[in-house]
Amino acid sequence: MRALKIAATGMSAQQMRVEVISNNLANMNTTGYNARRAEFSDLHYQQLTRAGSINSSNGTVLPTGIQLGLGVRPSSVTVNLSQGSLSPTNGDLDFAIEGQGYFEVTLPSGLSAYTRDGALKRSADGLVVTSDGHPVVPDIVVPSDARSISTNAEGEVYAYFSDRVEPELLGQFTLAGFANAKGLEAMGNNLFLETSASGSALVTTPGSDGLGTLRQGYLEDSSVDAVREVTELIEAQRGYELNAKVITAADQMLAATTQVR
Repeated sequence: MRALKIAATGMSAQQMRVEVISNNLANMNTTGYNARRAEFSDLHYQQLTRAGSINSSNGTVLPTGIQLGLGVRPSSVTVNLSQGSLSPTNGDLDFAIEGQGYFEVTLPSGLSAYTRDGALKRSADGLVVTSDGHPVVPDIVVPSDARSISTNAEGEVYAYFSDRVEPELLGQFTLAGFANAKGLEAMGNNLFLETSASGSALVTTPGSDGLGTLRQGYLEDSSVDAVREVTELIEAQRGYELNAKVITAADQMLAATTQVR
């Protein structure tokens, strides 16, 4: 009875959908988080009678045939790259990216990772780092005697001092863009790694080559829509229940078969 295995694949698919939804809801307040969506495709079909084959009784061509599907499988978990809303924080080192692009950071292994989490900090040496202590590329060091810093939309960082009138240019942030940002590999901690699917990073100044600009004193909220996620959660739950009913019905049919005398 194929229905047992087909319904089992349906239950497994809906379970995976619930897991993706639960991860979205868990990250409702994660800075710069983009919601994910589970996508599925149908499995292989058994061709009991192929369309276009010749009917042996009278030589006519069958217009449709008989194709029996064997269930569903997960095809991908894709990222929704729509921008989240911007929340004001008034922090000197809080940045939101308006548009496309990622901050590049250096991992302890020396590899480059990418993030949209602009809640940056200063290390003991004044180096601008992420919340986990990863240095932001390029290295920008804020002097300890700086009264405040200001960053324009193009990423230029200026420091203001109590004994000077003119600010000092400390450096300029850059952003990284990808031909297929959905192909980045998520590694947790709001970080992504470059893959062959994403393409190589195009690193340039904010506002150029189609990349976004920086907004100082703001952070990008999560793009998770709680209402939509709860609605999809209800749909997934009902889909799981319907597939479970199919298994129950198939079991009852098998039971009836074994009781035939």
